Amino acid sequence: MLRRLLIANRGEIACRIIRSCRSLGVHAIAVHSEADRHALHVRLADEAIGIGPAAALKSYLNIDAVLAAARECRADAIHPGYGFLSENAAFADACAAAGITFVGPPAAAIRAMGLKHEAKAIVAAAGVPIVPGYMGDDQSEAVLRREAERVGYPLLVKAVAGGGGKGMRVVGDAAGLEEAIRGACSEAENAFGDGRLMLERFLERPRHIEVQVFGDTQGECLHLFERECSVQRRYQKIIEESPSPFIDADMRSAMTSAAVRAARAVGYVNAGTVEFIVSADGDFFFMEMNTRLQVEHPVTEAVTGLDLVEWQLRVASGERLPLTQDQVQQCGHAIEARIYSEDPQRGFLPSTGRIERFVCPPEDANWRMDRGVEQGDAITVHYDPLIAKVIASGRDRAGALAVLRHRLDRTAVFGVATNLPLLRAIARHPQFAAGRVDTGFVDRELEVLTRPQPPATEALLLAASLAQAAVATSAARGAPHSPWARGDAWRMTGPGPQAIGLRIPDFVQLRASCVADRIEVSGSRAHHAGSVTPDGPDRYRVDAGDGVKDLELIRQGPRLQIIGTRADEITIAGAWPFERGVEDADAHPSSPLPGRVVELRVKTGDAVNRGDVLAIVEGMKMQHAIRAGRPGRITQVLAHPGELVEAETVLFDIAPT
Repeated sequence: MLRRLLIANRGEIACRIIRSCRSLGVHAIAVHSEADRHALHVRLADEAIGIGPAAALKSYLNIDAVLAAARECRADAIHPGYGFLSENAAFADACAAAGITFVGPPAAAIRAMGLKHEAKAIVAAAGVPIVPGYMGDDQSEAVLRREAERVGYPLLVKAVAGGGGKGMRVVGDAAGLEEAIRGACSEAENAFGDGRLMLERFLERPRHIEVQVFGDTQGECLHLFERECSVQRRYQKIIEESPSPFIDADMRSAMTSAAVRAARAVGYVNAGTVEFIVSADGDFFFMEMNTRLQVEHPVTEAVTGLDLVEWQLRVASGERLPLTQDQVQQCGHAIEARIYSEDPQRGFLPSTGRIERFVCPPEDANWRMDRGVEQGDAITVHYDPLIAKVIASGRDRAGALAVLRHRLDRTAVFGVATNLPLLRAIARHPQFAAGRVDTGFVDRELEVLTRPQPPATEALLLAASLAQAAVATSAARGAPHSPWARGDAWRMTGPGPQAIGLRIPDFVQLRASCVADRIEVSGSRAHHAGSVTPDGPDRYRVDAGDGVKDLELIRQGPRLQIIGTRADEITIAGAWPFERGVEDADAHPSSPLPGRVVELRVKTGDAVNRGDVLAIVEGMKMQHAIRAGRPGRITQVLAHPGELVEAETVLFDIAPT
């Protein structure tokens, strides 16, 4: 067994690898950029060493710096995790040249599967079905346009390198091809240093199902069953599960056999994933192979009872696979939900800042959380916005889904925006509950999934009670012994109503009257009354007239997460918050997130129309178009290409014409 392992990664995957190292008695060595000096993976490791500035290109993607760190700390192996250098064949070669074991496949296998067009040719020769398309070397626009007509619309413009939905565009007709090629090429060049593209026939409402494979140095190769990954946003997986609710035993056998053939075709060693796109009628086609451990590997661990990182380390040590194919069993059901620091209400823009509070239930036999941050840690603009994963298990899918809903409701992250409300909405959507999803499910249902829901009556009453108490407390602070300073709205005729403000998430002004434990709330939207009684620390009993409801409360300052039959997020706000006018915002387009200005498409004096792309800002590894909110003329350009800007930084002034 390897003795000293350097983990060339960060975040939750580095923490996950450290956990397996501890169980095996392997000395875990973390590396970190300057921005990650105090990160969780650094705190958990047995040893840590800095490798450069915050920018990934100068630290986590710097092969020389990683190898120098490995030599300095006498590591005999390097685990690349996922992302960064995990699928970099040159890095695997450099490890071999340095006499350091690379915990992953041979460089030749990475190269063979690294470029999607070449990988498809290899697996097709092994009898694995592939989607019709164009994978040629000629990247001229004329050839791509001609081949697009041959393949037919709708089609997918796709980067030949990388993954994670970057450098990928769906094109509905010939009119959109030029912009799709330009955008996909630019994004791929920035993300992977390779702007080459391929074209594929776009399957309507397909599923994304992948197979976990494992090979050892003795030539054995097997599968660990499939994972359903169809719940996606911008080709980025959000929720994964195993087994797939779509396939039957015959299809499972055919798909897993095809995955093993694909792995054997390149002499695959260690953990890998063969990804398939599956049509509505059950035809499946090879999409790509990820030559590394996947983000969603915990669902496979949950249904097989295996530690995939342990398998990786044993195989890298030269051991045989711990089990034969017949010994690998799939038992129960598991679902994973990814928590991202992003705001679904603002087009999934990444959110940065310090995590003021991170709350979740204790782990048990039915669930676990893999995370890379704790309370007090910072989420920066430099890295991927994934912060944690909730993995729920059950005897069947219904049981796993019930656990997932319960744990998501009781998980709270304060300080940065997250997609937790979206995950809760997906978990309760009837189509997801029935297993009737495809890769377009989230996009089609996005308005419903992100639409703010009015809080449950009992949650509103509890929030109003707490807001009313806050007003009373605030009023009394100045002169605590003066009856005139009391904030209970008392009059000669009895207590009167008080103005309170709540964000749910839109601001609403309400009037609240409270006598003892009874509260009455009125406003333009509703009129509610009931009693609110404390029932222990952060627990309340609320009677809104339809029976007593037991509620849990997670609180951070004015922000409340109230949990009953679901989780409602409400913020106690000032009664008269300032709102910026729409016209003012439209006249001064700003960056929606911290990032780098990679392209300016207008200059001073240019006329623009509403919706025109003015600039491209890159942050959190994704590119975002800054568009004009009104017609007019550019009177001032306030940024330049390459500039780093903060969120809400004004980039242009637009005068009406």
